[in-house]
Amino acid sequence: MDCLILCAGYATRLYPLTENMPKPLLEIKGKTILDWIIDDIDTTRKIDRFILVSNHKFLSHFTDWASKKKIQTPIVILDDGTTCNENRLGAVSDIQLAISQLHVSSDLFVAAGDNVLDFSLRTLFSYFEQKQTTCVMRYTETDPEKLKRSGVAEVDATDLITNMEEKPSVPKGTSLIPPFYLYKKEDLPLIGQGIAEGCGIDAPGSFLAWLCKKRPIHAMKMPGNRYDIGNMQSYKLVQDTYTGVVK
Repeated sequence: MDCLILCAGYATRLYPLTENMPKPLLEIKGKTILDWIIDDIDTTRKIDRFILVSNHKFLSHFTDWASKKKIQTPIVILDDGTTCNENRLGAVSDIQLAISQLHVSSDLFVAAGDNVLDFSLRTLFSYFEQKQTTCVMRYTETDPEKLKRSGVAEVDATDLITNMEEKPSVPKGTSLIPPFYLYKKEDLPLIGQGIAEGCGIDAPGSFLAWLCKKRPIHAMKMPGNRYDIGNMQSYKLVQDTYTGVVK
């Protein structure tokens, strides 16, 4: 399968730190955020190709990073052509762009390039093989303000998502869905339909919220913690507390 890392954002909440540096290449404990993500995913031995979607502004940063990355799995850098936060395509449109331009036809793992985990994603890949549906992860969040900024799902006793909303004004559940998605190849052609029907394009979970009404999606309980680097406070917190991926 292919692995798509979303790296085309502008991280304006981290200015001035990210005015001239893409957020995924910020360092945490001696490694970039992107290296933490890719190094773990590569241990699954399930990935045939890494695809990084960059904006045009930071394209050279990612091509330079890729040229120095010592990894057997091929890395493809895709330029989405945008130059600033105001003309960004949005995460869902970037996924569709990658699928279309790079002819993605296999199962697809999609991850945001600004999150780190303290556990290995191998657990999610095993879960995906067991369920044989599109799969995500979930954890319980009780802070309503965090829920309002995230994808929130309702899940039944079998882990099946029965409803999901992206950034709900009134959250209906407490299961927060972080931006790590394992899509079955049969579901990928529906992304264009979802965009056409107004599923939302900015947040990557917007398509997932639309898709769960049409296809089965299972949500695995996370076996550890997720760190979302969204602002200076969260970046400082992860620098102080992150201990790496427990294998």
